[in-house]
Amino acid sequence: MTKLYQNYISGKFVEHAPSDTIEVRNPATHELLAFIPETTPEFLNEAVDAARKAQSAWGKLPAIQRAVHLRKVAEKIRDNKDKLAEIITLEQGKTLGLAKVEVDFTADYIDYMAEWARRIEGEVIPSDRVNESIFLMRRPIGVTVGILPWNFPFFLIARKMAPALITGNTIVVKPSEETPINAYEFARLVHEAGLPPGVFNLVGGRGASVGAQLIDNPQVDLVSFTGSVETGKRIMESAAKNLTRVNLELGGKAPAIVLASADIDLAAKAICDSRIINSGQVCNCAERVYVERSVSTEFIDKITARMAAVRYGDPMADLTVDMGPLINQQSLDKVATMVSNARKEGADVILGGNLAYLDQGFHYLPTVITNCNHQMEIMRKEIFGPVLPIQIVDSLEEAILLSNDSEFGLTSSIFTRDLNKAMQACNDLQFGETYVNREHFEAMQGFHAGRRHSGIGGADGKYGLLEYTETQVVYMQY
Repeated sequence: MTKLYQNYISGKFVEHAPSDTIEVRNPATHELLAFIPETTPEFLNEAVDAARKAQSAWGKLPAIQRAVHLRKVAEKIRDNKDKLAEIITLEQGKTLGLAKVEVDFTADYIDYMAEWARRIEGEVIPSDRVNESIFLMRRPIGVTVGILPWNFPFFLIARKMAPALITGNTIVVKPSEETPINAYEFARLVHEAGLPPGVFNLVGGRGASVGAQLIDNPQVDLVSFTGSVETGKRIMESAAKNLTRVNLELGGKAPAIVLASADIDLAAKAICDSRIINSGQVCNCAERVYVERSVSTEFIDKITARMAAVRYGDPMADLTVDMGPLINQQSLDKVATMVSNARKEGADVILGGNLAYLDQGFHYLPTVITNCNHQMEIMRKEIFGPVLPIQIVDSLEEAILLSNDSEFGLTSSIFTRDLNKAMQACNDLQFGETYVNREHFEAMQGFHAGRRHSGIGGADGKYGLLEYTETQVVYMQY
């Protein structure tokens, strides 16, 4: 019998008969994996109430003791690495190797955030008065809600939970209905690690219903969301009713600039790796290429050869594949439509451009598109699939101008051996991140934040930690 997972509220798995359940299926095979509850308003309120009741005591606990709890969770994750990686691959479709990287990175991330326990610092501010000191304190915000995407479902739990908890907040997590099983397993490990009841809570359901009700709850102090621009806008609108804080990581359309001074082999490898990781379903993937005319033929030949060599299929059936399926039929249809539109607009599909007709699953062929121009949809809208559009440019200045002419502003990259041009790009590209001569993949000690429609606030490092704090200024006259 297929398992029905139960929500985790106030330190226990709550058994109840939901009014509705959601199927979880393997995107590579369509196999039914499990059911999760569509959580009712009663239990959503119970989860938020549990987080509220637990927050005061958790916030007063010395941060170094909170860190002990986090490290126990990280240890549990490492002890269950293989099982967790298999679950991620089965329900999300990424390769098993990438799933193991995600599990390892998640444990390391929790440990990294735990290390901040003795580094959550305030400030002493000079006063204009005699015999007065001004202290700026960092305080927890309160009850946070983490609404997760499906593309890196396990890591994003930690990205929202770890900084929230180490700074003294509590959290209610809602995983994506596409990939919730790993989150329920995460909750099981939290329970085994002995985290105090109510500090971490997990509820299942659809974003349009369960997610919306969590955002509307006046007891929630911060909503952290990773997902689409359209959903992010709706969250801001809903959160405004209670003036609830938001932290939003939304879409991306990352440009990769390849100059005549680049190491073309390096550029081709890094851009290919950035385009096919997780089947192109990553917000900071290289989504469009601007290549200088004098090296365009060489680059296109080399990137096409690399994309043609990409192996795809069911990542659990064949451990040698480089990428698995897209997450669902809607995503597959979107990618196919965008490639079809590019053809109609005059672009040349020189590799792929079709569904991968395997026995089953939502697979799309690695695809390279040339003769693109900046007005085409394929160069302006997020693809979120293994499709690489390329436009030829005549200068770095033209490439920067086209790169910045976008509603998105998350990540970008440049490939050049000319230090002056690299610095020019770093100063002129209007993106939250710029990678020089490397693939797109952020570090936990950095700050992953976008501009424009790519989001509000950010994650990781010191500044991601501070997103979960608010200030209190104390004026002490003596």
